[in-house]
Amino acid sequence: MWRIDGDEPKPLTASVLPAEKDLHEFLKRDPSLLGERLLVIGSEVITPYGPRLDLLAIDADGNLHLLELKRDKTPREVVAQVLDYGSWASTLSRDDIIDIATKHLDQPFEAAFEDVFGSAPPDELNGDLSLTIVAAELDASSERIVNYLRDFGVPVNAVFFSYLEDDGRRYLARSWLTASDDETPTATTGGKKSKRAAWNGLDWYVNFATHGRDWQDGLELGFVSAGGSARSSGTLRTIPVGHRVNVYVPGSGYVGVGVTLADAKRFDAALVLHEGEWTPLAQEKLRGNYQHIEPGQTETDDISEWVLPVRWLAAVPLAEAYSEPGLFYNPNTSCKLRQEFTLERLANRFDIDDDGE
Repeated sequence: MWRIDGDEPKPLTASVLPAEKDLHEFLKRDPSLLGERLLVIGSEVITPYGPRLDLLAIDADGNLHLLELKRDKTPREVVAQVLDYGSWASTLSRDDIIDIATKHLDQPFEAAFEDVFGSAPPDELNGDLSLTIVAAELDASSERIVNYLRDFGVPVNAVFFSYLEDDGRRYLARSWLTASDDETPTATTGGKKSKRAAWNGLDWYVNFATHGRDWQDGLELGFVSAGGSARSSGTLRTIPVGHRVNVYVPGSGYVGVGVTLADAKRFDAALVLHEGEWTPLAQEKLRGNYQHIEPGQTETDDISEWVLPVRWLAAVPLAEAYSEPGLFYNPNTSCKLRQEFTLERLANRFDIDDDGE
């Protein structure tokens, strides 16, 4: 690295990092030093095998990244250590990961994840695994071992940080043993523990997208709906009677929780339970537009709006929609709602008890 003074390049002299623990703190505070957006969810993580893992991080896809500083370990020790950590991390379930994160973070894992990546965490965590040795330098023996393991698909790499000082300023320069544009192996984790959030067999997420619809109609008449294509209405049409729907309006937040009263039907045949009587929805005075065909076009099941009648356990106008970082969101019309963080928050917000009432 050089500094340009006028027309003269002046080389900066690499120095020894005052303490390797400084590098640990730098990465803990800003893991983007590695060149990828990561959320650190654990520092000095206790494992069942004695030593502590230096840093545990997660990426936007929910994959784990294990970072181990070389410190004063021998080549065989540092490589063996990171592989040992990898064997442990590959068995971590979603609940295990959230438990580790809860001990480290100063806010719920889901909220911290959204702060860093701009979305709620995926249902599946720890699908793939990456192991990284962090060092100021690596001896030839360690490099040879790491490259050998990578040839066999082991997801291990090494990153080096050079420390430089110049006129009272300090700099870090990063380089990888294997360049980032090379194919980097990742390990698909196995084990019997579930890497995906379990479904409680009751709760569904329903996206009440506007696109002509009006939430006030659904609130007052007791229904949710979707249509315009098979993709939009497909899952909604499969939600069974007696299940619970948690309704989200894009751009606003969650607006209600209710229990389904009947199977979904096409708009032209749909009935809603209004003021104690089943009435055709098409005959009600509606604010929104629930037709998707042009004049002369034949309406099909795929194009039609599908309506699911609901008894609201709690529901609010759009102006009172509930939103906070970390709550589950999916652009699909509906899906099984697995995220415990969202279910707990909605239960508290809408005063829903364990029996679903």
